[in-house]
Amino acid sequence: MLFVFPCPYFNALVLEFDLCQIKKGELVLTKNTLKLTFAVVTSLLVLWAGLRAVAQNTPPAAVTKAIAVLHPTDGNKVRGTVTFTQVGDKVKVVAHIEGLTPGNHGFHIHEWGDCSSKDGMATGGHFNPAGAPHAAPEAAQRHAGDMGNIEANQEGVAHLEFNDPVMKLSGPGSIIGRGMIVHANPDDLKTQPTGNAGGRLACGVIGVAKP
Repeated sequence: MLFVFPCPYFNALVLEFDLCQIKKGELVLTKNTLKLTFAVVTSLLVLWAGLRAVAQNTPPAAVTKAIAVLHPTDGNKVRGTVTFTQVGDKVKVVAHIEGLTPGNHGFHIHEWGDCSSKDGMATGGHFNPAGAPHAAPEAAQRHAGDMGNIEANQEGVAHLEFNDPVMKLSGPGSIIGRGMIVHANPDDLKTQPTGNAGGRLACGVIGVAKP
């Protein structure tokens, strides 16, 4: 078997590469095939370092779409999806949820993207990076996670679409990685800090979606 690889060595101001061969267990040095001056080598190293620095300092692309897939908490059967899509300076929210009792149910973005607990409580409180009071989605001051209520029909199916001016998909205060919760009761839009929306029926984590 024949192995061929470059053998660098120094000759004055020139870095030379010969081809080395391992043939029948012996190292065989063949004719010099490539010469690089130290200036060329230095230039290549500087170029490589520059490209690496640019790659490390390039900001990640802005998120334009996200999704939370909702799974029922212990003893419940509520499930669905909530998508978030950047549309101009607002985020379009589309929610489709099944397995609810008829009527309004509070649903909010919560602080932690952790659905490991059986009751959904590992998601913590409402996502509220600005430290604002709990309020309706259209209020001037509200939690970034305040999404109000979603209404289920007699079959327990709820669908809602709206454009939100507060939540963000990128940068400080992004909702990516946060928890999504559907509650048992209506959000009264005033009781602090949760709107008295009751237990947590379904939990999901907001993740980046394919645009």
